[in-house]
Order: sequence, then C-alpha cells, then structure tokens
Amino acid sequence: MKRYVLIVYCVLFYAAAFAQPGKHDMHFEKLAKQWDEAVPLGNGMVGALIWQKADHLRFSLDRADLWDMRPMKGLHRAEFSYQWVVNQVNKKDYSPVQKYFDEPYDNEPAPSKIPGGALEFDTKGWGDVTSVNLHLADAQCQVNWANGVTLKTFVHATAPVGWFRFEHIKTGMLPQLIAPKYQGAVKISGDPVGGDDLSRLGYEQGSIKQQGNSITYIQKGWGGFTYQINVSWHNTNATTIEGVWSVSSQHAGKKINVVAAVVAKNALQHGYAKDYLSHKIWWTNFWSKSAIHVPDTLLEKQWYLEQYKFGSASRPGAPPISLQAVWTADNGRLPPWKGDFHHDLNTQLSYWPSYSANHLKEGMAYLDNLDANKSNYKRYTKLYFGTDGLAVPGVTTLDGTEMGGWIQYALSPTVSSWLGQHYYLQWRYSMDKEFLKKRAYPWVKDAATFLEHITVLDSAGHRKLPISSSPEINDNDITAWFHQNTNYDLSLMKFTFKAAAEMAGELGLKNEATHWAKIAASYGDFALTPNNELMFAPGMAYNQSHRHFSNMMGIYPLGLIKWEDGPRAQSIIKNSIHLLDSIGPAYWCGYSYSWLANMKTRAKDGEGAAKDLRIFAKAFCSINSFHLNGDQTKSGYSKFQYRPFTLEGNFAFASGLQEMLIQSYAGFIEIMPAIPADWKDAVFENLRTEGAFLVSVKKADGQITEVKIVSEKGGKTKLKLPFKTWLAGTQKDVVINRSETGFVGLDFKPGGSVVLKNGWE
Repeated sequence: MKRYVLIVYCVLFYAAAFAQPGKHDMHFEKLAKQWDEAVPLGNGMVGALIWQKADHLRFSLDRADLWDMRPMKGLHRAEFSYQWVVNQVNKKDYSPVQKYFDEPYDNEPAPSKIPGGALEFDTKGWGDVTSVNLHLADAQCQVNWANGVTLKTFVHATAPVGWFRFEHIKTGMLPQLIAPKYQGAVKISGDPVGGDDLSRLGYEQGSIKQQGNSITYIQKGWGGFTYQINVSWHNTNATTIEGVWSVSSQHAGKKINVVAAVVAKNALQHGYAKDYLSHKIWWTNFWSKSAIHVPDTLLEKQWYLEQYKFGSASRPGAPPISLQAVWTADNGRLPPWKGDFHHDLNTQLSYWPSYSANHLKEGMAYLDNLDANKSNYKRYTKLYFGTDGLAVPGVTTLDGTEMGGWIQYALSPTVSSWLGQHYYLQWRYSMDKEFLKKRAYPWVKDAATFLEHITVLDSAGHRKLPISSSPEINDNDITAWFHQNTNYDLSLMKFTFKAAAEMAGELGLKNEATHWAKIAASYGDFALTPNNELMFAPGMAYNQSHRHFSNMMGIYPLGLIKWEDGPRAQSIIKNSIHLLDSIGPAYWCGYSYSWLANMKTRAKDGEGAAKDLRIFAKAFCSINSFHLNGDQTKSGYSKFQYRPFTLEGNFAFASGLQEMLIQSYAGFIEIMPAIPADWKDAVFENLRTEGAFLVSVKKADGQITEVKIVSEKGGKTKLKLPFKTWLAGTQKDVVINRSETGFVGLDFKPGGSVVLKNGWE
C-alpha cells in the first residue's frame, strides 16, 4: 500500500508542472444560466453540463450512444444511386434529386442524437453562488454558495458515472430527476440548425420511480432502443451528502450494457474519495503527455481548455467525437444538425490535435469506430455507387448509416479518403507496424480501390470523377456539381494514391506500391488562376466568402503543396491565402479561423496564425470555451451571429497552436516554424512528430536554448537547426550526422534520446 501511494504521489507531482491548474482553470463568479455556457464534464461516453436553471442547480446528463437510429424516411428508394444522380445532372433535371435525397434530412426528425435528461437541486435557500471553478488538473468542478454549502462534482475518467458531493448542508436535500419532454405540441419542425422539438420523435413519455435514496428514469425510444438514468445518494455525516448518477443504453441486437441503477449502486459503495483518486490518476497521466507555454495568455489558456475538452470527449471504447460529443443541447429540442457525425469536415478537424499533442490513444477512438462500421460502409458503397472498395457517407448515424442531406457532401465519393488521412497520421506519428499492416493500409487500399473503379479518364488522359463537388460551394444546387475535378476532390484522390503507394512500399508490397504510384501520376494538376491562386474547380475561381476552405485542402491538412517545395509552391500558398483574406470572412464561422490559422502556419506566418486564433478565442466561443459558430461579439468577423454549438473549431484551434510550435510533415522536424516575432520566450514539452519522436524545446530571450528529442521506436530523422552553432549534451543510443548544412541527422535506437544546446551557452 505504501508503494502504491508513493507511485501515485510521484505521478501527481510529475504532472503538476504540465497542467498549471491555477493558471488555466475555468473560473466564474456565478453559475451560467443557459446550457451552452455551462461547465462541461465528461469521459467520452457520459457527460454533464453544470449550470443554473431558475433557482435550481442543474446537471444536464448525456451519453454518447443515445441515438434514435430509425432509417431516414424516403431516402432508400430505387433512385438511391450515384449513377442516377450523374444522369440527372447530365440531363439538367436536378429537382428530383433534391426532393428525394436532400429534403428528408431537413424534414424528418430522425435519425438523430437525443439528449438524456437532467438532475436538479433546489438551491433557493442557499443564497448567491460566490464562485464556480473547473479545475483542469483533476477535471473536478467546485461551486460555493453564500451560506457555506460547497459542491464538488466530477465525471469519472473511465467509468460511466458522475459524482456529486455537497458539504456543509444544513437541511435535507432531495435530487430531482428531470426527463426530456417527448410529449406535447410540436412548435418547431424542419429546423436542422436550431433543432426540432423532441416531441416530433413520437416517444411515449418514460417513467420515473423513486425507491429510498435512488431515482430511476427509463425511456423507450425507436426500434427497441431504451435508456436509463439513475441517481443514488446517501449522507456520509450530518452535513455531507454524496451521490452518483449514471446513464445506460441498450440498442436492439447489440451488446447488453449494465443498467444505470446497478452501475450507480456499485459506485456509491466505493465512495467519492476512492473514485476520485482513480479519476485523478487518469487525468494526471493525460496532462503529463504534453505541455506548452507561450507569451500569449489568451491562446495558451484556450489551448489547455481544448486539451481538457478533448480528454473529456474522446476515449477508447466510446463513440468518437460527434458535433456536440457528450454535451447534447439541453433546451427541449434535438441538437443542431441532429448531433450527428459530419465527415465532410467536423469529425476530421476534431482529431487534428491528437497527433502532435501526444494523445494517440484518445485519437484511436475515432478509428476504432470507423473500423467497427466498415462493413456498413461497404454495404453503402455497393448500394449507392455499385462498386467494390470503400466509400463512407459524409453524414452518418452512430453505426455509420447514411442520413442524406446535401448529397454533394453527404454522399461524396471522397469522404473515405479524408478519413484515410487519419489512419495515415496515426501510423506516421506512432510508427506502429502492426497498425499499418492490419488497419491503416487496408483502409487506404480499400479507398483507393473504390476511386480506381469509379473514376474515368478524360480526353487528356487524366483521371477524373464523373461529377465532382466542393463543400459547400453553390450549396445543393445542380451548379454545385462540376464535370471536372474540383481541387477538393482532386486533393483527396491524389493523397489517397500517394499514401497507398507509401504504405505498400513500407510493407514490402512492391507490385501494389507501383500500381498505386502509377494511378497517382494519372491525375492532373490543381486548378490555378494566372496569379497562382487555388480555384474551386477549372472555370471557377475562389470568388465568394465561404466557411469551408475546400479548395485549399492541398495546403492543409493534406500537405500536397508544401512551402518546402520551393518558389512555385510558396507562391500558391501565399497567393491563395491572400485571396481568401481579401475576399473576407462574411460567411465564415469559428472553425474557419481555426483552419486558416493552420494553413498560415504552413506559410510560416506566425503573426497571421496567432491573429486568427485570437479572433476565434475571443469572438466565436462561449464563456465556457464552446465553439458557437457565429461571431458572438458582432464585431464584423462574420455575418453569422447565431450560436449553434459544435466542437470541431475548438480542436482545430489546438492544432493550429501546435503547428505554430512544431512541424514534421516535410520529412524533417522544424522547431517553432510559425510564431510571432515578439514571442521571445516559449516552452513546450513532449510534442510528438512523425516518426514517433517526442520533442521538448526551450526558448528564452529570443533564442532557442535547448532541444530534446526522444525516439519511441528508433529510426532516422532530421532536425532543421534552430541555432547557428550548437553542441550535443546528454545523448543515449543515437548517432549524430553533422554533414548537411542547416540540418542535423539523427539515427536512434528505440528509446534513444539526445539534447542539443545553443552553442553560445
């Protein structure tokens, strides 16, 4: 026991410097009075929002797999065929396509993510709230009231339970379990952004029963789906009440989950203190994975809040991050855009920061779900496209079933290619050969096989799609289809075959590598204006403000057009970004600024990247750091001033700051490639690069003073030297090659490390 306590103490002490909890905590003087400003808690599977509704403390409870999975009404008809759509486009009769495939998403309430329920506590006799703190280091929220009552609450890091502990209670207290209103008059219908009334789902209202100090709510949904919420509590002494809540779900034909009442009962027997200790150990380990310190306090704090939300929203064994993850809207309505999985941008951006922030394990939740749904995607590929290989719908349910919507994007043929980049990055950042062999290459190979089958050769001998699109240019009109490849589709297809060739080569599959490389070479160049600006497609320049920078995928995230490639590539990158900025942000949303910051880092523009990240943090986020899409300051950063909450902008922000500090996409490690000139002092620890290297750097008084590189798997890399003269400090199992001007070559054995110091020290 003493040894266990010592280990726990050492782990907690080691991580203390990373999270800097006092500096980055979320602090308020009162509880929020609406759900999208609440304090968020979560563990990837269950989540809670802590806020005040009227004179009650409210916990909005959620679980990631609470889904109405009914098929989208009217979608799967005889015309559900890519070839039929191509024919309709060619004969310029597009209204049937819109009616059959686009309109159901707007008109039907489900399939959809649904909310769970809520707990409420009557606090009207307690006086005003005096402070609210979310402690990032241990993911625990504390609320204090004027009469001395204190609430401590957390969602356990690995178990589907949430805890609350009220201290200094002078009178009795009875939790109330509040069910969503699934019955009642329908007042809002056909509003995918704001959300339809829950009563549109047609559920019978569930039952709530109390037995002693335990309340259970059971709700039946569509097709045999049920879920249960339980809250149980007890007095530990005359002035302290501890309680636990849980949410369980059951989908017909799926693995049976332990019901919430049993989970809560077992947890209550552990006690708050014991569960808190195991919970804190998990978060301590999470924070130990990486850390940053930059002189811009707004950006630094936002980064830590994004890391916190990422740790709260993604976990192996749980569904991946959807539009709202475990914080579904608590407003009596369905969540914005049905809370679904949008693979035309939203899920992809959400996992951008997992790689260099050294959170590969949490990032794997995304790929686990994609692999679990792979047979369903192949069913869809055969049904809609009529071919083998792998396509993924752009808008899906929990199990990967297509939901319709604007089909240029909801049924795009290149979705599996963008998802494939995440398999590629997981491999490159981990160098896990088994993962490459069994999961990453099979995914990319299937995506490449599909594209090989569906594309045709044009008159110039270049490979193209029969019809192509660029999210969400020209919305869902027939003019949103192009008869030549858009730069968006072209980028993704080029990347897929390039990655397939690289992966096959790594696995020693020479014939396959040669085959994929040959197909990669059959694609034409990107569509450019005479001024070297990326167009949407041949014949359509970037000519409108739009939130989705689909024409610039080749710059970021795909890295097909690299600054390091020389003057022409640099001209394309600079001029395309300049055009984007000059047309302006009228129809951007928050994630546009985050994405643009990532692109500016690839142009080595630190000032520009920092500026866009600041705009995101100050104008497009709620007080609790949630990305609300519209410009909440009404300062002209966007004409969108609404506030639907989605998460992708938050996590793309984190990626942008990481890209300012370290890059490794071009075949070498570059330190602080895109930071503002006035950032004289900066530090980061254990940021991960391609090749499975962990890098720590110190900068002081405008000079990089030290670079430490640790190799997990061994292998070679190059470091672009961040100082003119240098010397090697501590080194282990590494061979240093000084022969290339401006670079140092490093050849590591597994576990090897080296510290390089500025020579003037």
